Amino acid sequence: MPRKIVLDCDPGLDDAVAMLLAHGSPEIDLLAVTTIGGNQTLEKVTRNALSIATLAGITAPVAAGCARPLVQPVQVAGHVHGDSGLGGVTPPEPTLRLDPRHAVDVIVETVMAHPPGEVTLVPVGPLTNIALAVRREPRIVERVAEVVLMGGACHMGNQSAVAEFNIACDPEAADVVFSAGWPLTMVGLDLTYQARATDEVFARIGEIGGPVGEFVLGMLGFYRDAYRRNRGLDSPPLHDPCAVAYVIDRAVMSTRRVPVAIELTGTLTRGMTVADFRFPPPEDCPTQVGVTLDAERLWDLVLDALARVASD
Repeated sequence: MPRKIVLDCDPGLDDAVAMLLAHGSPEIDLLAVTTIGGNQTLEKVTRNALSIATLAGITAPVAAGCARPLVQPVQVAGHVHGDSGLGGVTPPEPTLRLDPRHAVDVIVETVMAHPPGEVTLVPVGPLTNIALAVRREPRIVERVAEVVLMGGACHMGNQSAVAEFNIACDPEAADVVFSAGWPLTMVGLDLTYQARATDEVFARIGEIGGPVGEFVLGMLGFYRDAYRRNRGLDSPPLHDPCAVAYVIDRAVMSTRRVPVAIELTGTLTRGMTVADFRFPPPEDCPTQVGVTLDAERLWDLVLDALARVASD
């Protein structure tokens, strides 16, 4: 049976590909898309989500969530994702109407409307919506099948030396999510930096053609230029699709069970995901981290999904 998911995202170039992967995979039943301010402002990422849904024929509800973190000021990543959040491409005008509910309500209502263990939450942006859903309705912690998130890093960050962007945007929210006690897989930078969009990947996307292929190719071209400029990388890592891919196919990555805590007070380490590898994990440890990616398997999943969306 397809895995039922709520995708909480901040499109965002790699978020856009994650949306298309979730929609185009027969192994996923996309129940809802919720948006969170992150890669760009909430207004921009919500419009982007509606535009991507229009392009791909996504009919799941799209609902807007939190515009700012719980405590600290808003941060965006325009230097990577551009002023619009989708680089230099112009997506279609949205025809899908925005769900009038707040994203937090959509998350809670969707989880509570399904039997326990049936809905997986896949947050690939800052964790504010998920944290507030836990606070609004604590029973979702026992009802959710698992949380598979893109965020964090065990060794090296990108927002700071040790903190990854999604976690650094709202460390207090991340602390709520990581300490809730539900099964949680952290697909962090240690894993996602193995998901490089090489020239071969660009060529395969180019073969898809049509509006979907051209849209993705245009986005990733901007993304590649940003990584060349900011990180000195010719093949940019595509972070967010890795989390969706793990829900589709467990064999796409290896994982290691380890306790993870969020640093909230360090002057140089705020937002760090502190993974404690010193000892064997406790038997009841609910958190695990992605370690090794099967990149070929990942790109096969992504390209198959894009081709399926393009042909619909």
